Amino acid sequence: MGNRKLKWRSEEEEALMAGIAKHGVGRWKNILVDPQFMSVLANRTNVDLKDKWRNVGVNHGQAQAIGANAVTPRKGKATSTSASAVTDQTKNPAPVLSLPKDNSSDNPPKSPQGIKNAPNYRAMIIEAISTIKDNDGSDTGAILGFIEKKYEVPKGFRKSLSSKLRRLALQGTLEKIEKRYKIQSAAMGTDTATPKQKDVRSMSLQNCRLTISAESLEDAAKTAAHKIAEAENKSFVAAEAVKESERVSQMAEDADAVLMRLKEIFEQWDGKDGTILANSREVIYMV
Repeated sequence: MGNRKLKWRSEEEEALMAGIAKHGVGRWKNILVDPQFMSVLANRTNVDLKDKWRNVGVNHGQAQAIGANAVTPRKGKATSTSASAVTDQTKNPAPVLSLPKDNSSDNPPKSPQGIKNAPNYRAMIIEAISTIKDNDGSDTGAILGFIEKKYEVPKGFRKSLSSKLRRLALQGTLEKIEKRYKIQSAAMGTDTATPKQKDVRSMSLQNCRLTISAESLEDAAKTAAHKIAEAENKSFVAAEAVKESERVSQMAEDADAVLMRLKEIFEQWDGKDGTILANSREVIYMV
């Protein structure tokens, strides 16, 4: 048995209603293990959910309202809800457990219309927004379209839906951003939601790409450094070759200057001594 001393919080009630709308009445275990509700209902058991549903719904005609009144699930989608409620009621004729009077959150609405519609509308709204999963929030038209596809709704439902959305926003269950609505993080425990497998794969792929990019950048940096070193080495060799060429050219110019000077000296001796002149010319030619 669950711990009956724990008062039911509003977010727990909303999670229970959304779980019933999603899985159906009597699917308490499925609701508790659903990642969407398990963080909020972590302190509750199957019996807690069953007793809470009986107190809120069956004791005040809730099961009959779900099965045959204002909002009726379409065939093939949610017909198991009313049948499960009747079966649960007939198979479990145990007396209804009453909670302390000061627990106002567990007391059902006094208005018959509120008893029939308010919990159902709230569960359907939460189910619609959580299923649409729009990061910017869901507008009234999108929420209405989702509910109309899954349930048969009465005339004038759009007006009632708009009123209920505003009321849930004032209560803090929903967050209103301009004309869109989002579920508050604290209401459905989205802060501790388990990442989906697709998200995990996407994160792993991104990390892998980042690792590959880092390795590619490192290889590119090493290659660039090697190329720069080669270019600097070639530039140094070319500079040394230019210096050597200039040195050889300077030596050639100096040699030409010496030869010209010797030629001038020997020409000054021309006519004075023929032997010396002839020998000097031979020396010049040899040099």
